[in-house]
Amino acid sequence: MNAPERYELILVPEGVSKLTVTPDAKLPNCVTIKFEKEDHTLGNLLRAQLLKDSRVLFAAYRVEHPLDHSFILRIQTIDGIEPKDAVSEACRTILIQLDQLKQRFDSEWELKKISGEGMMY
Repeated sequence: MNAPERYELILVPEGVSKLTVTPDAKLPNCVTIKFEKEDHTLGNLLRAQLLKDSRVLFAAYRVEHPLDHSFILRIQTIDGIEPKDAVSEACRTILIQLDQLKQRFDSEWELKKISGEGMMY
């Protein structure tokens, strides 16, 4: 079978950077960031969170090839805000939201276990 080994989908090869940031020479406050060994899950989360920020003028991502597990994020911000800072803030916000989701899930799971509805037979 031509499928790559599963570990190749998540392990970044030696000598390859997880992130590569390339400033755009034509547009101000615009960068392209390549994320290695990541896919649509992170790309779409970041894009959606960045677009909620009023200081972000443009945010989009693309996957170059379906068998290549990486994506390219392009972001442009207003003057005075570094695109890398906007991405960092978006990541922190996503982590906070995921932690809140986990806490709510754990709380509901405990309530289900107490009431007996969460029992598996």
